[in-house]
Amino acid sequence: MATAPLEDQRRLLDVQALDTRVQQLAHQRKNLPALARLTELDGRIADLRASLVESRTRVADLRRELTKAESDVEQVRNRADRDQKRLDSGGVGAKDAVALTDELRSLAARQAALEEVELDVMERLEAHEEALSTVEAANGELVAEKAKVEAERDAGWAEIDAQIQAIAGERAKAVDGLDAALVTLYEKIRVQQGGTGAALLNGNRCDGCRMDLPPADLATIRSAAPDAVVRCEECGRILVRVAGAKTGAAAG
Repeated sequence: MATAPLEDQRRLLDVQALDTRVQQLAHQRKNLPALARLTELDGRIADLRASLVESRTRVADLRRELTKAESDVEQVRNRADRDQKRLDSGGVGAKDAVALTDELRSLAARQAALEEVELDVMERLEAHEEALSTVEAANGELVAEKAKVEAERDAGWAEIDAQIQAIAGERAKAVDGLDAALVTLYEKIRVQQGGTGAALLNGNRCDGCRMDLPPADLATIRSAAPDAVVRCEECGRILVRVAGAKTGAAAG
């Protein structure tokens, strides 16, 4: 059976308390409310992204369609202007004048039809631009909210990290001077037992696994030398004996 000064064993509970606190803080760090909120916001932004891409694509297509419609109207209008100038110049014969008049009539009808197309595209473009504006505004609000929550997350992390760093300093002092073999054993058990390597023997109970020890095990523990490093037969943790202990000092 390993041995270590009884006082070192008792001080090990202080080390365990600090390690438990760090473990709790690490759990808090992983479960900040801001993290759940960010996951929700990322999902909403992702859902909106498809609508945003679709809306932007549709607006871009309609703008190209409007440009073409405007170009078609302009071509017909320019042709009509040229014909009208020729007709007004008086420099064409009667036959050509009739042909120009017929063409102007045809161009006017063509221009009216193209302007109807142009107007239809303009109306559809306006509707889609309004829809895009709405989607972009919603996306902007979500992105802004995400940035705000990210700042909250970072502030929460910074606060927790500062506490962990402070505890690390306390732990270094708590471990300083302790029996090296005892600390090595404690660290090994702590890894194996999910963070708790030492626990108080609280009456008949191990405060590590919260189980009452059988009478035979208790008799063996109580008969052991004060500097003997005893362990719980149920969970394997180091059991620290403190005279008169009635409440838990280290929990798993």
